[in-house]
Amino acid sequence: MKTHYEIRYAAHPEDAKSYDTTRIRRDFLIEKVFSADEVNMVYSLYDRMIVGGAMPVGEALPLEAIDPLKAPFFLTRREIGIYNVGGSGIVRAGDTLFELNYKEALYLGSGDRMVVFESKDAAKPAKFYFNSVAAHRNYPDKKVTKADAVVAEMGTLEGSNHRHINKMLVSQVLPTCRLQMGMTELASGSVWNTMPAHVHSRRMEAYFYFELPEEHAICHFMGPVNETRHIWMKGDQAVLSPEWSIHSAAATHNYTFIWGMGGENQDYGDQDFSLITDLK
Repeated sequence: MKTHYEIRYAAHPEDAKSYDTTRIRRDFLIEKVFSADEVNMVYSLYDRMIVGGAMPVGEALPLEAIDPLKAPFFLTRREIGIYNVGGSGIVRAGDTLFELNYKEALYLGSGDRMVVFESKDAAKPAKFYFNSVAAHRNYPDKKVTKADAVVAEMGTLEGSNHRHINKMLVSQVLPTCRLQMGMTELASGSVWNTMPAHVHSRRMEAYFYFELPEEHAICHFMGPVNETRHIWMKGDQAVLSPEWSIHSAAATHNYTFIWGMGGENQDYGDQDFSLITDLK
């Protein structure tokens, strides 16, 4: 078992304008989320969100308190949202066991206890994707399924963006300190997400794309409304979105993505939209 982490520093939007493809991918794209019997994570200085994945195959994987946290446990001063995007698995939080099937989520509040990831079948390993932010108070742990979600149906097939937004780890479903997470599923024939584009300067965001066939790709758009950039991505990859950046994408096939936010507030509707015709 191995834990890998890296630190990503925040960028000024004026500086980001000059980044070439290599620099944009290095600073914002998270290419390797899952590897067998490894925990991979990025410690981002955008609201200190940690984005990562654990894929237990031959052994159980503890969520270790990496050195930048300077804490005895990963959750000592943090909360975490976990989605299983693989085979059936188990998350142990202290003495409590949670079974997570495909597309089920788990919220764990702050507090000193060990978190361990396990797969129920090594031939069909679980893949646990997680977002974690700093938390100043504890809230109860809770498993959340799509049946518990607040669901918003948006877009149209004619607009290539018919989608269901499953708000799962949000204040309407359960109490959290700063974290919000959900899962958006695009209907067959639809490829655009988060369009019209928006920014929310009080929260950063991370997107994780999956259910994208191996031979297809997704183009994620970021940057200020009048100075956008793009990042070509594959399935099972994640991307960081600063507070000053739009976050939208189109792919060559429909897909599903998990969004996670952390910042100053939990108001899902706190979004500054732009006209599609204003994008540059």
